[in-house]
Amino acid sequence: MRINRTLGAGRVLVALFLLSFLAASAQQPVSLDSCRRMALKNNKQLRIAEEKVKGAGYTKKSARGAYFPGIDFSGTYMYNQKSISLLEEDQYLPTKSFDLATQEYKYNVVTNPMTGEPILNNGQPIPQTVALIPKEAFEFDVHNVYVGLVTLTQPIFMGGKIKALNDIASYAEKLAVTQRNTAEKEIVYQTDEAYWQVVSLVHKKRLAESYTALLDTLNRHVQDMIEEGVATQSDGLTVAVRLNAAQITLAKVDNGLALSRMALAQICGLPVNSVFTLEDESLERVEPQEQPLAYDMDEVFRNRNEVLSLDYAAKIYEKKKNLALSDMLPKLALVGTYSFSNPNAFNGFKNEFNGMFSVGVMLNIPILHWGQNYNKIRAAKSEAVVAKLQLADTKEKIELQVNQAAFKASEAYRTYRMAVKNLEKADENLRNAQVGFEEGVLTTTNVLEAQTAWLEAQSEKIDAEIDTRLCEVYLAKALGTMRY
Repeated sequence: MRINRTLGAGRVLVALFLLSFLAASAQQPVSLDSCRRMALKNNKQLRIAEEKVKGAGYTKKSARGAYFPGIDFSGTYMYNQKSISLLEEDQYLPTKSFDLATQEYKYNVVTNPMTGEPILNNGQPIPQTVALIPKEAFEFDVHNVYVGLVTLTQPIFMGGKIKALNDIASYAEKLAVTQRNTAEKEIVYQTDEAYWQVVSLVHKKRLAESYTALLDTLNRHVQDMIEEGVATQSDGLTVAVRLNAAQITLAKVDNGLALSRMALAQICGLPVNSVFTLEDESLERVEPQEQPLAYDMDEVFRNRNEVLSLDYAAKIYEKKKNLALSDMLPKLALVGTYSFSNPNAFNGFKNEFNGMFSVGVMLNIPILHWGQNYNKIRAAKSEAVVAKLQLADTKEKIELQVNQAAFKASEAYRTYRMAVKNLEKADENLRNAQVGFEEGVLTTTNVLEAQTAWLEAQSEKIDAEIDTRLCEVYLAKALGTMRY
């Protein structure tokens, strides 16, 4: 019950935190940096990358332990149904006596009193005296057997395998870090893309609302003119069709905006139905400023995590060659053991513990494996060549990507400047058309054309501005200079 209460209280606290965050977000606009931080904090793939970095760190520590002696213990207990008996029955051993005449020990045998010769039984002399060895003397209680072994192994020379494994583990950890950094930048780029998509649709929604309002005003004026007899029903229907089309467009934009907000909320790790305002939704925005596009490809390669990842991968494959070579070299290790048992094998198998130390050197020299180890080296060399070729290919693609990103950024800035000038002309054209229509000089067709041109100019300006933002992010990602 106490655990259930604790879990229930935890859920309540989490719910209150989310509600307070959403309430605060609804009141205060959320910045791009805030979206980035939330995305980096809540993204599951990034958590996976973090765990891979931790795992690589543990693997590195594990490889370092191979330099030190390994101590192992193994023990066995066995219950046996029967005891061990070395004799089938009681044994009788002949005895000897010292003969002073011959100065030798001679068997005590039964002799013929007349001749003094040994009396034979089945061709064998008959002992005069015997030593009794009872069967029980050679029976050992092994019903309960305990055996233990403590082993210490210190590698002395392993053909370079331990160092190669440590180098591979070290490069693998660095590789995991670069892959995590790559994942972070990809998440930031996705966040920026979703953020500016929402901003774009917000402004397009306002544009659609303004355009709908213009058509609604024009529709009322035309209806008044139809009643006064200075406009035809055809003019009214033309404006009404345009108004309906504008309302449909507004509904589509509104739906697209809702879906884009859901996508951004999901990337940020928030509930998809979260409602929050973005900082750049306001009309008071800083106009994009064109940045210098000078760059050094050597510096770009140093900044790109993809290049660093492939570089570490190439180094790993180089070390795998050393790992394969170590299988062809001798291996030397110092071995020390302490073994003990019960029954005591050193004291007549008495039911007591006793043991002994042993120290030695173990040498292993590979002699013939029918090309197995040699082919491992050749395979490792091929993998190293493949890694180097992949690195060179990636550098070429990155150089192409950087040049394309720089070209797109330059083109985006030029398009934005042209869109601004075009919008100024569209604003002036719409104002003249409205004045001319009010004075009866221009027709509804002229006004509709001016409004359509104004709508297209506004839309192109919004697209151009958002495109400059995305091109800046994409260029920073291509150059490896993304800041977050």
